[in-house]
Amino acid sequence: MRTLLLTLTTLFAAGGFAANNTIVRGTDRFELVYQLTVPELSASGRLWIPLAKPDAHQKFEVLTIQSPIAWHRTQDAEGRNDILVLEPGPADQGERITLRYQVTRKEKRAHREAGDPKMHLRTERLVPLNARFITIARAATAKMKANDDHARAQALYQHVLDHMRYSKAGKGWGRGDALYACDARTGNCTDFHAYFIALCRAINIPARFAIGFTIPADKNAGAIGGYHCWAEFHASGKWVPVDISEADKHPELADYYFGHHPANRLELSRGRDITIKPAPKAGPFNYFFGPHLEVNGKEVPVKATFEFKRLPAHSKQ
Repeated sequence: MRTLLLTLTTLFAAGGFAANNTIVRGTDRFELVYQLTVPELSASGRLWIPLAKPDAHQKFEVLTIQSPIAWHRTQDAEGRNDILVLEPGPADQGERITLRYQVTRKEKRAHREAGDPKMHLRTERLVPLNARFITIARAATAKMKANDDHARAQALYQHVLDHMRYSKAGKGWGRGDALYACDARTGNCTDFHAYFIALCRAINIPARFAIGFTIPADKNAGAIGGYHCWAEFHASGKWVPVDISEADKHPELADYYFGHHPANRLELSRGRDITIKPAPKAGPFNYFFGPHLEVNGKEVPVKATFEFKRLPAHSKQ
């Protein structure tokens, strides 16, 4: 495995946490503003927006939803994700919808979590189970003990890291297509983790996908360009976090990203093939970063912006 050179410098001495230019260890606090503008509409439509949920690693001190359009909250069919549903019309052109989070986020390590991990062995449309993935996964883990899922997953992590390179060149990347990733050997975070998840499941290791934001560690405020995604696998009764695309971009952190997700993140939604009611005409969401707007069954592009501001750590009492 690539050599770990984890040189940490103090980012906020008063805040009590340390980081290099990409990761925050321990705990991070930040405000994130997810804002979108309703485009010109020819008729009434339906708009779905992912809504982050608190959990053991991310706590919301403040969550506000500002919208001049009536909304209601729903969940996906498996109850993993919260979703806002609105029905904007032609008169709502130019209206702004703003989600504002104040978050305390903990660095994620291997952890226990309620629920049956075997549900994460099921295939998905772009993450299939086939003979090819079984052959690759068995070959990559041939030297590992059959009952040591942690070691086998680590071998698959290394295989993906050796097999792929982060690149947005050409067409086909960004869909989280495991077969594309295997063949092209390039892609973005969705492709890296789709391939890893497919290989884990091929040898009966539960694995799952999540998507959200990376909060820049090297500045205090600004815009976030878009999403980031990552994965976890289940071994020895715990979920173990991995981030292989970031390990590829930052080889000095390759050891760290097997077993950790840094604190400077916000998980927005979890899973693939996300099914909700009322359902989009396009079918289940491949993954859900949103927003998704449909008018007369056709998708309408929506402009969204994402901005953050880092907050000082809570003072000790």
